Amino acid sequence: MNEKILGIKVTTKTKDEIIKAAEKDIKNNKQNILFNANPLIICNFYRDKEMVSEINKENFNIPDGFGTVLASKLKHGQIKERIAGIEMFDELCKLSLKTKCKIFIYGAKKENLDLAIKNIEKKYKNINICGYINGYVPEDEALMKILKAKPDFLFVALGSPKQENFIVKNKQKFKDIKIIMPIGGTIDVYSGKINRAPSFYQKTHMEWLYRMIKEPKRFKQIFTLIKFVNLVIFKNNCYNESGD
Repeated sequence: MNEKILGIKVTTKTKDEIIKAAEKDIKNNKQNILFNANPLIICNFYRDKEMVSEINKENFNIPDGFGTVLASKLKHGQIKERIAGIEMFDELCKLSLKTKCKIFIYGAKKENLDLAIKNIEKKYKNINICGYINGYVPEDEALMKILKAKPDFLFVALGSPKQENFIVKNKQKFKDIKIIMPIGGTIDVYSGKINRAPSFYQKTHMEWLYRMIKEPKRFKQIFTLIKFVNLVIFKNNCYNESGD
């Protein structure tokens, strides 16, 4: 089940429900693309009808961000929980082990990616990472390497909106890949270069504030959050109706 926020479909399923459904779809040879529907990404795309149409074809656009959950509550929606992108990545790594699926990771700086791969392999023993390439190589080179590796799961860490655009642009070429997900800064966290917010910030839904404190360049995103709240309060119904 889904609901729309500024015209973009967001799943109301829990993380466990998504993983269970994804496992079933893998067995049935069905693809799932999991977009992260956080306030920044929604604001990046809500006016792009073509991109919204592509995003809305997917069943599991996850509510990655307290702002998305709050938007649901403001419209008396049914989103049950916030699902952080890094947590979904962890669950999908576990699922790849369970289903014996191969993983490919594309994105981030080379140094961070190399460190992250080592840490992922250390955390998930016997995980099958069939390839990886940093986000600073030419896109056509990355695409060729992904297709040659024939992964079952593809994670793209290019930052938004580049990662979403890459996935949608090459979707037809990726039709044999079972799980595709943009993962933003997850690789930087796994590299150890950037720490995830302490549990206090996570429990109080203030991870965004912690990231801003640690990375001052993110402060400009506060204007996006303000814009998002205003749009949800004053424009949400309009975009939801036009997006049907």
